[in-house]
Amino acid sequence: MARENLMKGTTSQEDQWMVQNQCFRLYDIVYRLPPQAQSINFEVLRENHIEYLTDSLKQLGRNFQVLDANRPWFCYWIIQSIALLGDCVDDKLENGFIDFLSRCQDQDGGYGGGPGQMPHLATTYAAVNALITVGGQNSLSSINREKLYDFLLRMKDASGGFRMHDGGEVDVRACYTAISVASVLNILDDRLIQNVGDYIVRFTEDIHVATFYSCQTYEGGIAGEPCSEAHGGYTFCGLAAMVLINEADRLNLPGLLNWVVFRQGIEGGFQGRTNKLVDGCYSFWQGAVAAIIQRLHVMVNKQLGLPDTFELDCSTESGNESSDNDGEEVSEGSSSPVDISEPTKGESLSTSAAMGLNNGYDFIRRPTGMKPLFNSMALQQYILLCTQEEAGFRDKPGKRRDHYHTCYVLSGLSVCQHCNKRDADSPPLSRDVMGPYSNLVEPVHPLHNIVLDKYYEAYNFFARA
Repeated sequence: MARENLMKGTTSQEDQWMVQNQCFRLYDIVYRLPPQAQSINFEVLRENHIEYLTDSLKQLGRNFQVLDANRPWFCYWIIQSIALLGDCVDDKLENGFIDFLSRCQDQDGGYGGGPGQMPHLATTYAAVNALITVGGQNSLSSINREKLYDFLLRMKDASGGFRMHDGGEVDVRACYTAISVASVLNILDDRLIQNVGDYIVRFTEDIHVATFYSCQTYEGGIAGEPCSEAHGGYTFCGLAAMVLINEADRLNLPGLLNWVVFRQGIEGGFQGRTNKLVDGCYSFWQGAVAAIIQRLHVMVNKQLGLPDTFELDCSTESGNESSDNDGEEVSEGSSSPVDISEPTKGESLSTSAAMGLNNGYDFIRRPTGMKPLFNSMALQQYILLCTQEEAGFRDKPGKRRDHYHTCYVLSGLSVCQHCNKRDADSPPLSRDVMGPYSNLVEPVHPLHNIVLDKYYEAYNFFARA
């Protein structure tokens, strides 16, 4: 009995051991194969995934009826996944797609979960991102920006945050979705920004002192609301929102960096919270946090008391070359059309003039100043061997595929493949792509999770609007 008790763990420990064993068993099976057979297991099954996604865009089964209020999300998850795989839908599907989301648009602004449903910030974010990902004049011009701006103002709360819908909850997710939509549509202004930073992180002179009412917790991550637990999804939302409003320096960035690097588990994937299981969707939520911090190196160094030019290296990459490499080797010294000079001594890090972070465009044009903050090859291994099914992606071994995980796993794969690049527009080196170079997926904007060329198209379109 004593021996039995020693070997028995808590429920969460046993769940962790089970996931570890499932992942390591898959790794062991693959790495025991001959090299040529191994390479097949590391291929992105692109055509299978595209077929699964395109069929889903045409019709979903009866089981999805309970998710009726999430229909714009399905539009976004599916079209974003197709775009990441380098494909698009035909004209008939595209026109139907635009027509459906137009019917979800409320006459007073914002998008509901379906035609006739009340507008909601989450589905507004999903609908706008989906329409931008479709791209083109018809899609982008279908968004009523004036009414949407009015809707965002109505959702503004006295705390500085935003409500998800009329009478709804105020949280970091609402702050992010409102700010992200406003930024990408070029309607972000001082009225929307006012006190958002105060809601996410209460001001304190000492970044090493946790503030009781802050959404950033003692662990370093960000919670959904003050005094809650740090969580990967909310951490992404909080950090991205603070970058978009030029107040990222108010966060404890070294603490945030420390928290996120310890969320990568021994399986290679990311967990969303301390002592939780890995989940494929956090490949993006946590991976994008790391990718964003890479471009905040001046702020991080300042908070650590290091020179601006000091380059942190938190990764554990082995530097092994991937198989079947036919990628183009690219110099790190690519030029940028944006002034990327560092702020001079005495300049505020919060000002757009100093940091050039007045919107998502200036942010993505800046070079990364750090090496990757996580083991991107280990995460790619987890994605390809543990989450990829014959068509679609899943949370972890033993779970079923779904559109949500397909979207965020592919988005995380994009972050992995592109995180070693110094500038956004260069292709990654072949050694940064696990498996054949044909596995390469499209780069995403880490603040919005929109495929980069679609983001640029929208940026140019709404800059003229």
